Amino acid sequence: MKKTTSILWGCVLVALGVILGINALGIAQINIFFPGWWTLFIIVPCAISLFGNDTDKTGDLIGILIGVCLLLACQGAIAFSVLWKLLVPAILIIIGLSIIFKDAISGKVKKEVKKLRGKTSDKEYWATFSGQNIDFAKEKFEGCRLEAVFGGIKCDLREAKIEDDVLIRASAIFGGVTIYVSEDVNVQVISSAMFGGTTNKHSKRVQDEAKKTVFVEATSIFGGVEVK
Repeated sequence: MKKTTSILWGCVLVALGVILGINALGIAQINIFFPGWWTLFIIVPCAISLFGNDTDKTGDLIGILIGVCLLLACQGAIAFSVLWKLLVPAILIIIGLSIIFKDAISGKVKKEVKKLRGKTSDKEYWATFSGQNIDFAKEKFEGCRLEAVFGGIKCDLREAKIEDDVLIRASAIFGGVTIYVSEDVNVQVISSAMFGGTTNKHSKRVQDEAKKTVFVEATSIFGGVEVK
């Protein structure tokens, strides 16, 4: 999926470059500053993000809805007065459907996460306008909380001692959190995202009931959480 998103972003940049080149050479004049052109900065990233490995697409769908509605309003296809009346109900419907289907799919994982919340270590790591590299090599790991706000955190568990199921609560707000795990553990992720996402590259591996599980409860707002 990451390859697909890279290709899509590449196509967008190539198309933009071709249009600018055509305009510069005088072959044609393609107006890229049409009424509501700025809404593409909302629509395009959210649309491309749908093809990623994010576990929660709610934020992307809401972003596309908002962007398309604003574009239609700028084009005069819908009145702004009507737009504001319909936008909130539509967003609530999307969120509601997301909750219904997400609970049906990840209910078991949420139950395990709820059990582990009270057992999780009280260790917290913050990166605010900065970066942190945390390595738990040879240490007993019992879970932690990772908070990246306009910053980045890298958490390395590849050589950590994981004796029981553990929970990592990760938040990325205008920042990023990357968690590295070894082959000898399972990974389960639940996430909430708004104009951001969570990527679990470990999820494609076969889940083994004999292995311990690292549960990741992720929140992404204009940021991203990635498990490798």
